[in-house]
Amino acid sequence: MNALAQNMHNYFPHNRHILGLIVVLIGSLFCLWLNMSLDTWSDGRIVGLSSLTLAILLGMVLGNTLYPNFSDQLSDGVNFAKGQILRLAIIFYGFKLTLTQVASVGMPAVMTDALVLTSTFLLTYWLGTKWLKVDKQTTLLIGSGASICGAAAVIAAEPVVKAEAHKITIAVATVVVFGTIAMLLYPFLYQLGWLQPWLNAQQYGIYTGSTIHEVAQVVVAGNAVSSEVGNTAVVTKMIRVMMLAPFLLILSFALTTGSSKNGEKPSLMKRVQQVKVPWFAFVFILIVLLHTWVPMTAGFERSMVMLDDVLLTMAMFALGLTTHLSAIKQAGVKPLILGAMMFAWLIIGGGLINIGIASL
Repeated sequence: MNALAQNMHNYFPHNRHILGLIVVLIGSLFCLWLNMSLDTWSDGRIVGLSSLTLAILLGMVLGNTLYPNFSDQLSDGVNFAKGQILRLAIIFYGFKLTLTQVASVGMPAVMTDALVLTSTFLLTYWLGTKWLKVDKQTTLLIGSGASICGAAAVIAAEPVVKAEAHKITIAVATVVVFGTIAMLLYPFLYQLGWLQPWLNAQQYGIYTGSTIHEVAQVVVAGNAVSSEVGNTAVVTKMIRVMMLAPFLLILSFALTTGSSKNGEKPSLMKRVQQVKVPWFAFVFILIVLLHTWVPMTAGFERSMVMLDDVLLTMAMFALGLTTHLSAIKQAGVKPLILGAMMFAWLIIGGGLINIGIASL
């Protein structure tokens, strides 16, 4: 009970956090405003951008110019945003999904998501660590982003992987670059008629939701065909998001090697005892259940979704502030090559999985 109370206490900002949090909040609100304004100014022609993308880019610009001069005063609040705020953002993500939506697409979407997630993550890990020799933390983050829900999955995996800021940024960059390409490519392939011989409109929606990185990118790719396809694509995507909680628990177990005084391999029970349970991911599932079963007004739901958008943007802005370009340059092109390979796998391998499930 004392540990729980202490954990909850850590989620209340103290005086030393305030200044940094104010700066991060102002930066995130500016990015949210800029994202909406760009959409208005371009009459909807600028696609692929999001407040998260803008936040990490602006944060990186300031983090490599002005922020170092004020880091002593702001770092406590910025680190609070990268840690506690991002966990709260994952929790409130649950207000974007209900079990009713999951039921509407049925088992084919669930099976497809599970197979795409598992195969994508395992293939990313094998290619990254064994073939490209990318460091383990970056590989795990790229795999998380590609296989589940883009930037949100990357920052959700960070507490389990315990990666440095520049590695998180590299993983997010692969999501932004290749997810944006996929968002534009999928509708183009469908309109050309290349996908129709294997996938009907409903199945195309499942294909889109199960293989494109970000939720916002899925919205664009699905609705480019029709609103019905868009709904199927988004629900399929959100099923992948729900798989985040068990994924993080399994990942934590896999990264737990245990310890043994005599050097022997630790027992299964010993490893289970040492697993750091990603409690915030399971609170996310609880929010999904409450959102499904407890009546909520439309205004309250919109407020919670808006709050989550602000929290996610704050976390990404803080991440950008603490990302050094020199560290990204040192990482080289291998992470980008890994992201490109997983992009190709999601299109081809993910397509074959979708075709296989659809033919059952």
